[in-house]
Amino acid sequence: MTTLNAAEKKQMRAIAHNLNPVIIVGDKGISEGLLEELDRALEQHELIKVKLSSNDRDFREQAVNELCESSKAQLVQVIGKIAILLRRSKKPNPKLSNLLRS
Repeated sequence: MTTLNAAEKKQMRAIAHNLNPVIIVGDKGISEGLLEELDRALEQHELIKVKLSSNDRDFREQAVNELCESSKAQLVQVIGKIAILLRRSKKPNPKLSNLLRS
């Protein structure tokens, strides 16, 4: 997996601007079910937003790192409580992929 350059990150941020969060991480943290749902969302949509409900910055940073590591996704951007994650699918579905629909 290659890292995104500045132009690619800018393009991904522009695509993600109108997206709503599809995964919400609560104060209880990351569970096995949440990781399965994250994997499914990334496989179908490729580019997603994740909302981290906690007010603790350290917890949010740790949670984003754990989500990226466990799902093999790339972190595009974090603003406040919203993280944008990208993982390209081997067989993207044109009807579901946020990258192909943009």
